[in-house]
Amino acid sequence: MQGNLFVGTKPVMNYVTGLVMQLTTKGATTVTVKARGKFISKAVDIAEVATKRFLQGQAKISDITTNSESFKNADGKDVTVSTITITVSKI
Repeated sequence: MQGNLFVGTKPVMNYVTGLVMQLTTKGATTVTVKARGKFISKAVDIAEVATKRFLQGQAKISDITTNSESFKNADGKDVTVSTITITVSKI
């Protein structure tokens, strides 16, 4: 089973708790942490804190993918934003 975690404006620890819960009690074997733009650094922090503090020896970062997405913003302008996908897997 795979879980997903979309990073936004909540505090880092809220996402870390969600990631840890999915891997420990919800039965997920992998969790994908996804973020865009200014939330990319928060996604990295979430994956690092979860694997190095809370799930040390139990989970690892198994894959990192970067990309970009293009879309029209509210003003109708074409915008390109960077994205990251970090896969955390049980060991």
